[in-house]
Amino acid sequence: MLTKAPKGTNDMLPDKSHIWQYLEDEIRKICKEYNFKEIRTPVFEHTELFERGVGDTTDVVQKEMYTFMDKGDRSITLRPEGTSPCARLYIEHGLFNIPQPAKLFYIISCYRYENKQAGRYREFHQFGAESLGSQEPSVDAELMSLAMLLYERIGLKNLKLNINSIGCPKCRSAYNEKLKEYLKPYYDNLCDTCKSRFDKNPLRILDCKSDICKGIVKDAPLLLDCICDECSDHFEKVKSYLEGMGIEYHIDPLIVRGLDYYTKTVFEIIADNKNSNSTICGGGRYDGLIEELGHAPTPATGFALGLERLILTMEEQGIEIPEPNDTEIFVASIGEDAAKFTQAITFGLRKEGIKAECDHLNRSVKAQMKFANKLNAKYTIVLGDDEINNKKAGLKCMENGEITEIDLDVKKIADALR
Repeated sequence: MLTKAPKGTNDMLPDKSHIWQYLEDEIRKICKEYNFKEIRTPVFEHTELFERGVGDTTDVVQKEMYTFMDKGDRSITLRPEGTSPCARLYIEHGLFNIPQPAKLFYIISCYRYENKQAGRYREFHQFGAESLGSQEPSVDAELMSLAMLLYERIGLKNLKLNINSIGCPKCRSAYNEKLKEYLKPYYDNLCDTCKSRFDKNPLRILDCKSDICKGIVKDAPLLLDCICDECSDHFEKVKSYLEGMGIEYHIDPLIVRGLDYYTKTVFEIIADNKNSNSTICGGGRYDGLIEELGHAPTPATGFALGLERLILTMEEQGIEIPEPNDTEIFVASIGEDAAKFTQAITFGLRKEGIKAECDHLNRSVKAQMKFANKLNAKYTIVLGDDEINNKKAGLKCMENGEITEIDLDVKKIADALR
C-alpha cells in the first residue's frame, strides 16, 4: 500500500517536531559545553566496516543489518550504529593529527531489521558522543557525566547508572575459557545462535535475549572477578572520578554490551518508570576498534542513546515540552487588492525576522480570525481599502482584545511586536 509507511518506520508530524527540535538543541548545547564537535557520516557504509567493527558474531551483524549489493557489485549496509562510521571517519580524515582526544558527536538515523516494539524501530535515531585518543579513565567518567547531565536538564527522574568492566583481550581470553567450561554441560540447550558463538566468542552468549540462554548463564562466573590488575586499576579510577563529581553509580557485573568492540569500561543508564524499566543509554570503552579497522592502536570511549526511546521515557514520566508559539502576527485582508498588499506587508515583516502569516484560501474575515486563533497568533491586523488608503490599522492583541492604532509601516509594526 503506497499510502502507508514501511513497517518499523515513523513519520514525524508537525505537532511533534518541536519535541525533536528541543532535544537536538539541548544535545548541541551540552556538547558545546563539553567541547564535542558535530560530525555527519553517510547513511550507508561498506559492509566490512560493521563486520570488522561491530563483530560478525553479534546479533546486529548476524540478524539485523540491512545489507545489499550495489550496481558496482559492492556489499553496502545501512548503518546500524554510529561508532564504527565515526572510527572510519577518524582514520580517513586524519583526525588523529588534531589535539587529542578528538571529541565528536552525531545525531543520525540508524537501521536494524528487528521486530517493532516500544521505543525500538527499524529506522531509529541516535545521539552518540565519542572521545578518541585517550586511555585515561577520566574520559570514561566524562562521557557518563555528559549523558547524566543531559537527562537532568531534560527533567528525567529515577535514573540509575550501572557500570562494569569487561576487561582487555588478554584477561577476557582467560575468562572465555572459564566460561566455556561452565557452558559445556548446557551446550545442547543453547539456542542455535549461541551454539555458533560457543567457540568463536562465548562472551556474546551472556548478552543473548533468549529466556533459555538467560537462565543458563545466570550462575556463570563473573567477568569482573577475572579481569587483570591493569583493568581493575582502570575501573577503580573510573569509580573515583564519578565519586569526585558526585555521580551515583551501581556496579552491574552482568553488563557486557552487545557489540564486540567494547573493552574495559561498559555502562548503561536505566530509567525506572512505573510500568517498566528501560535502558535509555549505553556505552563504554573500545580501545581495539581503530586498530581493527587498520590504523595504529588508538584508545577511545563513547556512548549512544536512542531518541525515540528517550521521547517515550519522557512521556512515561509526564515531561511535556511546550509547543512554541508559531505565529506572532496574522495579517487578514478584505478584497483582492488588500490581499496583494497584505502579502507584501507579511513578506516585509518576515524580512524583519517576525513570524507572520496571511490568508491563502480567500476566507471571509471571520474565518481568517478563526484561523489566526488556530495558529495561536499573538496579534492580528485586518486590512481593507480604508486601512490601506489611510495607511493606518488596528493592531489587536489576541490575548486581551486590546486594539492599538498603528501606522502601516513594516518597521513600525515590527518594532511594536518586539
